[in-house]
Amino acid sequence: MRVRAATALVATGAVLLLSGCMNEQAAQPSDTPSAPVLVPGEPGAEPTVLSPERASAHGRTDSTQPRPNQADVDYMNMMIPHHQQAITMTDLIDERAEDERVRTIGGRIAAAQDAEIALMAAWLIRYGKPVPPEAGRHGDRGLRTGHTAHSAPGGHEHGPLMPGMATPEQMDALRAANGAEFDRLFLDLMITHHEGALVMAQDELADGLELRALEMAQEVIAGQAAEIEHMRNIRAD
Repeated sequence: MRVRAATALVATGAVLLLSGCMNEQAAQPSDTPSAPVLVPGEPGAEPTVLSPERASAHGRTDSTQPRPNQADVDYMNMMIPHHQQAITMTDLIDERAEDERVRTIGGRIAAAQDAEIALMAAWLIRYGKPVPPEAGRHGDRGLRTGHTAHSAPGGHEHGPLMPGMATPEQMDALRAANGAEFDRLFLDLMITHHEGALVMAQDELADGLELRALEMAQEVIAGQAAEIEHMRNIRAD
């Protein structure tokens, strides 16, 4: 009888221990979301819907996150010359702008996009990818690695035009303008330029995979959407 009682006691303890472990596991959050996750877009735009797998990848640490896919690499290679054209446009402000608000927003755009070019170039180097030549116009920044890409065919100032980029003819018109005429043309071209960047960033959120690349795309959306609104207000005056 004592043997049976002891056996029953051990069995009961095992059941309780197993039950406790199961309850503890049930209380732990799952590593992988069970439903799609929404990533906010620009103001007024629909959010990006991520699958549970991609949402889980977004939350991984640097040691476990997936390597970049082609969409990530293409985004960096397109956004660097896209940003560089914006900086070229802001370089014209000091000698041609009349409205102090244009000078202020131009300085803000130049600083933000110059910093983003450096981050994007460093990202490409980290993954052993060629860096567009436009990135080399921003000082040393640790880019002396031999990874500079060849200039794109066609002889364009910044290679093939990406969404929102000004044409060579529009750039010539901006260089020829002065005063209020320059202010209006700069704002019109830069608003369109920023809108193109939002399209590219939304595409990256939809198709990209690498965590830092997706974060940079979201930062572009947040920063440039706010600048678009500010430039529209200046233009309305």
